[in-house]
Amino acid sequence: MRIIKTIFGLGLLLSVLSCQEQVDYSDAITDGSYLNNAQNRITEVIIHDIFSPPVAARIYSYSSLAAYEVAASVDPNYVSLLGQLNGSEKVTFTPSEKVYPPLASLAAYYYVGTGLIFSEDMMNEHRDAVYQELKEKGIPEDVFEASIAYGKEVGDVIKAYSSKDNYHQSRSFPKFTVTGEIGTWEPTPPAYMEAIEPHWNKIRTFVLDSAAQFKPLAPPPFSDQPGSEFYKVAKEVYDAAVNAGEEEQNIALFWDCNPYKMNVKGHVMFAEKKITPGGHWMSIAGIASKAAGKDWKGTAETFSLTGIALNEAFISCWDEKYRSNLIRPETYINQYIDEEWVPILQTPPFPEHTSGHSVASSAAGYTLGKLFGDEFHLVDSSEVAYGLPVREYDSFSQAYQEAAISRFYGGIHYMPAIDYGVSQGLAIGEFIWDRIHTKPDQVAQAN
Repeated sequence: MRIIKTIFGLGLLLSVLSCQEQVDYSDAITDGSYLNNAQNRITEVIIHDIFSPPVAARIYSYSSLAAYEVAASVDPNYVSLLGQLNGSEKVTFTPSEKVYPPLASLAAYYYVGTGLIFSEDMMNEHRDAVYQELKEKGIPEDVFEASIAYGKEVGDVIKAYSSKDNYHQSRSFPKFTVTGEIGTWEPTPPAYMEAIEPHWNKIRTFVLDSAAQFKPLAPPPFSDQPGSEFYKVAKEVYDAAVNAGEEEQNIALFWDCNPYKMNVKGHVMFAEKKITPGGHWMSIAGIASKAAGKDWKGTAETFSLTGIALNEAFISCWDEKYRSNLIRPETYINQYIDEEWVPILQTPPFPEHTSGHSVASSAAGYTLGKLFGDEFHLVDSSEVAYGLPVREYDSFSQAYQEAAISRFYGGIHYMPAIDYGVSQGLAIGEFIWDRIHTKPDQVAQAN
């Protein structure tokens, strides 16, 4: 009887194990929703840690690159960006048969992203909850461990690549010196913060030949004389903000994306944490990927190319900002037109020319237009989490043009900074699209 029970027990165990082995987990991750959720968490941490717009773009770009490289290593329809990007070397990754690629891609994103932020616990908490959910979908432990390990393997290569972009060295570079020279930038109210990232043009680019490759047109020569070209563009900002209707104000607020906004109540000043411009466009990339029915690989591709465009845009824009070192409209208007005037939006802490929103938005919008077609109905819910309504666009160009003009409506940029910034961003986006490729046929044509 004992022998029979033992045999029965072994049979039952083998039957259970057999059932476990036959669990189909192939559909545990199909679309880009898990990757999109991971990106949303990165955005929350970026807001919490108050990273500047250029630094935020760097975080998005490397995290997304890691996720994409996993996709490129397992699907011949995609090619690696390593070896194409400045300072990178071609790497051949060989996943084992146990690796579940979409999980490995997600793991690579978490691994690299967590290494680029301060509040690692926030990211780890999110990751662990997602991993538990995926385990409950039937992914075997050995497959899970192999996938995480492969994501880390790819992530380590991206981490090593990121460590050589001069970012860490730039943390010890000297602060920006306000000269007080007429027509140059000076800190603005209410916090009078020091200028951020004055040395960002020293960060290694992914694709651009140099930070100064797409140097925009210069602003009009400074003048405080009524009737001068500079006075006219400043008065134009003043009039637009004073006469702004409800729609103009809504546009300005929707695209504010100022992580440094300070509120003052009596003697108390406190920060209002907001999404960065890059975070807004990475959110749009996720929205577009979902609307287009992209799978996890297509979503990773979209995130990576958009992140790279944003990164290059901020390097190029910041290069010009600290070259021209131009006075902000708020300062000029208070000194020469109306000392009581306050812009609709709070002026961010860096020089005026060109508009960061204009450069970054047009570069990202151009990239998304090439990926999905420019005429793409976009339901932009990026700001809903921050108390703002949805806005809809019939094309990516309509969205980036609105993002650019929002800075004029908000009273924080002259029109030349916006017009020249859009041209600068489009040139950057076009250059990137022509220089690097994610499809084998594109690479063949380029060669």
